[in-house]
Amino acid sequence: MLVVDLSDPPPIGVIGPPGVVVAVGESSSPDGEFWLDTATFALTETQQEDRRFVAVESVEDEVALLAERCERWPHASAVCDDVLRSVDVTGPALPGIVTESLAYSTLQSGPEFARWLAERGPAALPDIPDPVLAERDGGTLRIRFNRPKRHNAFSTDARALLLDALTVALLDDTVTAMVLGGNGASFCSGGDLGEFGTFTDPASAHLARTRHSPALALDELTRRLGRACRAEIHGRVLGSGLEMASFCGWVSCHADAVLGLPELMLGLIPGAGGTVSITRRIGRWRTAYLVLSGQSIDPATALEWGLVDEVSSTGAA
Repeated sequence: MLVVDLSDPPPIGVIGPPGVVVAVGESSSPDGEFWLDTATFALTETQQEDRRFVAVESVEDEVALLAERCERWPHASAVCDDVLRSVDVTGPALPGIVTESLAYSTLQSGPEFARWLAERGPAALPDIPDPVLAERDGGTLRIRFNRPKRHNAFSTDARALLLDALTVALLDDTVTAMVLGGNGASFCSGGDLGEFGTFTDPASAHLARTRHSPALALDELTRRLGRACRAEIHGRVLGSGLEMASFCGWVSCHADAVLGLPELMLGLIPGAGGTVSITRRIGRWRTAYLVLSGQSIDPATALEWGLVDEVSSTGAA
């Protein structure tokens, strides 16, 4: 990780990806603008509307945290930065999701993910019936994650049922609205950690992610329905849960929600389309911060950044 001051002169003769670059200081010169565009993100202790900045309580402490995390997970940190710089948020979702998945599969074959698997040890998965529920209410299709005892951790069977329900909405033009929610204390706490590593072949895992993708279905449904494709989030909204919700045309967030992207601690990056959906909403800089820092944010910050569209005091299941 390289730390630069916004007053530093631009480098000369640099070739290749810049890597993780954290900028600090104030931007009041052409050099500052160069670094704001080049950096992974910039840290500041004052609120900034410019989404290239992230406001933190202590820049010094945050730099130390980021340096420690990038040192522990150097491969995942660098790959995250590469992917986010490659995503074209103005284009269709598919190229970005393919890029993300190829990078994710690469990291699944790497030493950092292997280390996490070894530290986790063997895992047993409970057999939970009906992990996703769908019901029609007139023209509205209501889909709910239904593994409340595991905070709706996202599993392979949940992905299949979610995709089935979304496919119905895509094929049936009498569906005029879709609401995605979660039963119990949380919307979705991310991928079920007990399932990680069950695909021994990363190439097959890539094909499964991209050929059977709820993210692409949600993206297409939002293109058709706009704000009528809605997510209602509460409790833990982490990892793939946040990534999928962000594809929706409108995200309503309960005031109790905790939002974040914890994948780096597994030696991975977001793998459910988040490098596309979240970057579309808040830019690559703040998306990179969420991944690299591992910090969660509250609903007020999420609303300010544009990660959610409204915050309400009602809506938790």
